[in-house]
Amino acid sequence: MTDALIPNGIDDSGGNLSYFRKGSNPLAQTGRSKLQKERAVLNQQIIKQMRIRAGAENLLKATSNSKVKEMVLLELSYINSNLQLLMGQLEALNSSVDVYQSTQETINIPLIALGLKETKEVDFSTPFKDFIMDHYNEDGKKFEDEIADLMDLREACRTPSRSEAGVELLEKYYNHLPLIENRFFSPTRQTGIFFTWYDSFTGVPVCQQNLSLEKASILFNMAALFSQIGTRCNRQATAGLEEASSSFQKAAGILNYLKETFTHTPSYDMSPAMLSMLIRLMLAQAQECLFEKSVLRGTMKKFNAMIKVAQEAAKVAEVYDQVHQGMIQTQLKDNVPLFWSTMTQVKTNHYNSMAHYFVAVALLDHQLGPRDDEDHQEKTFSQVYDQFPEGWTPLDVLKQTELRERLGKAHIRKATVGHEEALRIFDMCPNLNNHDVLREILKTSHHHSLDKYSEFENEEEFTDYMEAPNVLSKTERKAEMEIPSTSKVKVKDFFHRLGPLTVFSAKQHWSPPRTMRICHEDRDLGFTLKGGAPVQVVSLDPLSLAARDGLKEGDYIIAVGETECKWMSVTEVMRLLKDVDEEGIDIQVVTMMDTNTSMPAKSATFSGNLPKTYSMICLAHDDEDKNPKSRKVTKKSSFLSWGLKNKMKSTSTISLPTADYSGGFPWNKHLPSFPSSSAYNSESLF
Repeated sequence: MTDALIPNGIDDSGGNLSYFRKGSNPLAQTGRSKLQKERAVLNQQIIKQMRIRAGAENLLKATSNSKVKEMVLLELSYINSNLQLLMGQLEALNSSVDVYQSTQETINIPLIALGLKETKEVDFSTPFKDFIMDHYNEDGKKFEDEIADLMDLREACRTPSRSEAGVELLEKYYNHLPLIENRFFSPTRQTGIFFTWYDSFTGVPVCQQNLSLEKASILFNMAALFSQIGTRCNRQATAGLEEASSSFQKAAGILNYLKETFTHTPSYDMSPAMLSMLIRLMLAQAQECLFEKSVLRGTMKKFNAMIKVAQEAAKVAEVYDQVHQGMIQTQLKDNVPLFWSTMTQVKTNHYNSMAHYFVAVALLDHQLGPRDDEDHQEKTFSQVYDQFPEGWTPLDVLKQTELRERLGKAHIRKATVGHEEALRIFDMCPNLNNHDVLREILKTSHHHSLDKYSEFENEEEFTDYMEAPNVLSKTERKAEMEIPSTSKVKVKDFFHRLGPLTVFSAKQHWSPPRTMRICHEDRDLGFTLKGGAPVQVVSLDPLSLAARDGLKEGDYIIAVGETECKWMSVTEVMRLLKDVDEEGIDIQVVTMMDTNTSMPAKSATFSGNLPKTYSMICLAHDDEDKNPKSRKVTKKSSFLSWGLKNKMKSTSTISLPTADYSGGFPWNKHLPSFPSSSAYNSESLF
């Protein structure tokens, strides 16, 4: 087996030390691992109910007996109720953000992490052994260790650790997939291997026979793992905020790569609309971390510093509003967890209110003095609004105390109303009475606004209905997707012994290996060799003994005597042939055959507003059933790694409200209706 196995330090029931791959610990008893196990159980229950429902619907179509129809309809209503309950439980898992947050005592506003997609175990053993025997004309039993290593690697990817090692484990398997695809997935035949992945939002299974779904799902889990790393970071430290921001940007980059590369993935959680929303969510959280970093040590009580913080907060509010607009799209709103949409609304109002609060502080607490840089303040203030109140100019506001106070009070009123709206939206999310961390942060922000307004309260000014202009968003560092650059995880082909992949692949076909004896004729073999590995016969003398024995131009030499030479160069093979005695030596050759690489098309079925990605094959497919449908193998480019971005400055005095509290965040909403598999269908190529 591979050298990537390390002891986990946990004794099994027999007292023997168990082992697992670096970056994976299936025995870990963390809150996150328990959550994934619950997700796996729910996925199995959902597919069981959907199989029953598919059978009931088929019976409903086939029978004409009214009593049978009545019983079937009753059973269908019961099944649909069960599916709604299971979907609600799955949504609750997606809303369980507390297990992903930092373990530090001081807790910030929670961030959202993606859950890992679950998959079923895959047995490569028999199909790969048969393919090696049929296609490569070698004994498949000789490759049992390599097949076991591959299966071990895939199994480890089901339980990656929430660390860089876990990401590298997923990337290692992902980088192996193109090699496996070229070795064993022929465009003219099916392997009989089914890859099943479960939708992370709906629990609906996706079952296909090619590796496109496998690649896309591994990419999704890599992005999910980065999002979990980002939420785990200590956001009370500069390094933690930098790491969190970088992790979310990497998650966005992977999701964008997934969206652009696998354009027709028949899975709801990897649909273009869902991926676009998730990309915006990851970037919004990265922007939030950058904002928190800029004010981590407080903000200097200076006019320009306050305006800068206000515009940074407005930028965070702007990106979260864009995320919320994506979540309420028709094709997404029924399956996006209520906690997610509630949080984006709350954060939009919260950060927008903070923007107004800091503008108000800048206007109410500072007067333009003789030592102040008037031109600099005027330039800074002129960029705060899209349009100033009619008849007002930036310089007038800065110089006239009355205008400053009127505008400042308008901003503080708007900040107060915004915080109240954030609290109202928060209270609308059910079952949150025992989770007060976020509520405490929102209340603290609200009290800050009220306190500031009370300092300048004047009963005679209640009739002043001036509306504060919106604060323009501006940031010195915009969160961007970290685009893959170069591969950082190098892999070696498990099936290296089959020969160079450029020649010995599933797309190529050869004649069975032929053995022939060659001898020197006047110190000449009657042919020459060319190429790298493997070497190829050229310039064959048709009158030579080798030609009469069946050697052909273009043949590849795969063995000389007892020595395999698939990976040998011309020099190395010639060295073996040079020492041939009078009796000669046996060589093995294969002849490349013309192939027709046309492949049958395949389709994915959709149902209602959810893709029925299992295409009914999962409902009827038993693990022992090997009757595959034709699937088109889509070749994708290799995925690359990522770089890091950093550097940000902060100052000190005024700090963001926080709460020293530890607690959970379970969130729920009404159960969405589960679409019936009898709904209208459409087709799409993967």
